[in-house]
Amino acid sequence: MNRLVRWNDFLARALSPLADLVALMARFYVGWQFLKSGLLKVHDWGTTLYLFENEYHVPLLPPHVAAYVGTFGELAFPVLLFLGLLGRLGAVGMFAVNALAVISYSHVLLKEGFEAALAQHLLWGSLLVMLAVYGPGRLSVDHWLATRAAAAARRG
Repeated sequence: MNRLVRWNDFLARALSPLADLVALMARFYVGWQFLKSGLLKVHDWGTTLYLFENEYHVPLLPPHVAAYVGTFGELAFPVLLFLGLLGRLGAVGMFAVNALAVISYSHVLLKEGFEAALAQHLLWGSLLVMLAVYGPGRLSVDHWLATRAAAAARRG
């Protein structure tokens, strides 16, 4: 058992320096997925409205409002994630957009044969939860701002 504990400690020391790079990669991977979707919606707004009126079943919001809100979320939150600016807010906001997408399209995503599409949303949601809980890492504007604020506080 001691050998396993030492091996685990070794791996922790070896992999810990990669944490900020992994957070950056997660931010860019999941952010890019949503930004592409938002840009596609803006590029063909007529189709976007059609889909929100006929295909997506967004609860509580009229289709046109849902189209604007969803598109805004897919464009704004990825930018926050890319920069690591208000990184936790960006992750929580994109998690909400992702959850709403699954809820709104559940009549398709929960059908047999769509397991891979649902799995993508679960992967994105998991990455976003990780980023919301642990933050965007040191390779972020949030970290840079916190470092500057701490230095200013020390100076008095």
